Amino acid sequence: MDGGPRAIRTDPVRLEQILVNLLSNAIRHTPAGGRIEVTVRSEVDRVALTVRNPGPGIPPEHLPRVFDRFYRLDPSRTGSGAGLGLALVKSIVLAHGGRIDARSEPGRYTAFA
Repeated sequence: MDGGPRAIRTDPVRLEQILVNLLSNAIRHTPAGGRIEVTVRSEVDRVALTVRNPGPGIPPEHLPRVFDRFYRLDPSRTGSGAGLGLALVKSIVLAHGGRIDARSEPGRYTAFA
């Protein structure tokens, strides 16, 4: 593959919702001075997007549930978010025939791809 331009069929409003949710989570959980990485790469039959941020990470036992509606890692935490953002992201990605996964190493990084 030449890595040249690729076209994707998507609703721009839905694509914006994906990006806003992933980036707002990354911003919220990145310590001061940390750098958020956003990569987009062209693959044979799809375009792959990854948002990765440094920070506290997600413990392994929570990873399978991060896309569940209303799921929050620490329900006692106050602050913004009702646990719907990642569920919305997953539903939009699936509706477009894609897939999304979460990877994390606690104390180092979290990535959604």
